[in-house]
Amino acid sequence: MIICHCKVVNDRAITDAVDAGATSLAAVCRETGAGTDCGGCVFAVKAIVCDHDVVRARTMDDLRAISIDEESIRAAS
Repeated sequence: MIICHCKVVNDRAITDAVDAGATSLAAVCRETGAGTDCGGCVFAVKAIVCDHDVVRARTMDDLRAISIDEESIRAAS
């Protein structure tokens, strides 16, 4: 879905930028160009950055928890 019509930036480009390490609104705008023209999309970009970063953090926490559980199982064996 197109988020920034001025620069034709879609939601996938924004989440890709977050995955590549751009975790602030300014960094995502710099990387994608979104929000750098009229600014009408800035709130939508920020919402995507926040939502995606939370999902990514939860996924990483889940992966860490799984790895800790596997280590505990191996140690108990």
